[in-house]
Amino acid sequence: MIDRMVFTAMAGARNAVDQLAVTTNNLANAGTPGFREQLAAFRAVAVRGDGAPTRVSSVDSTPGFSSVGGRVEQTGNPLDLALEGDGWFSVKRPDGSAAYTRAGRLVLDATGVLRTAGGAALQGESGDVQLPPGSLPVVGGDGVVYARREGETTGTRIAQLRIVRADPGALDRGFDGLYESRRQPALADPAAVRVRQGAAEASNVSVSDAMVQLIAQSRLFELSMQLVKNGDQNARSANQLISASR
Repeated sequence: MIDRMVFTAMAGARNAVDQLAVTTNNLANAGTPGFREQLAAFRAVAVRGDGAPTRVSSVDSTPGFSSVGGRVEQTGNPLDLALEGDGWFSVKRPDGSAAYTRAGRLVLDATGVLRTAGGAALQGESGDVQLPPGSLPVVGGDGVVYARREGETTGTRIAQLRIVRADPGALDRGFDGLYESRRQPALADPAAVRVRQGAAEASNVSVSDAMVQLIAQSRLFELSMQLVKNGDQNARSANQLISASR
């Protein structure tokens, strides 16, 4: 005979392990530009059935990510872009699918296309943002991109960045760190979302808070496993009493 406490305690231990995995991933990405802290939430539910009115289990709640912006760091690199306001850069993955990111540390490929570190192409209103050979981008606060060669005082307008506003609840994080939207996001108002060139947004993960969460989640796992041991001991004692009474 196994006490139901074992099953409910194991559910708590499993969820504690899931929380530990999320927090560990957040800590690992504390230095990743534009990273959004992932959240893991659980809620308590009563266990239904005879003899279980005092048992409480836990189930996954809706996971998501923190929409708090990260610190904007000045880099001086003309290929680094940061957003001020609630906006997202539109990018296109190598497979052609649309995605969104706050990570503005960009690189120029051999054809002059601005890409993220993962290879996704930065998108303008007319497609990939591509610079002529030998030029560097000059990006205005309104997201207009100019191509300027060395020695030139003015550049040639080549694109308008496609910056969107999206409800965080409608965004899902992909395995590549980019975000996907369950519905078409609207273009951002250039007056409300500004672009800063020569700067990059850091991760919004607080290392100190994550370490505190890690300790609390580890203790929760240890407590759940102790309850499993107690439940097993109770079951063994009950079996011995039942056997002795026969």
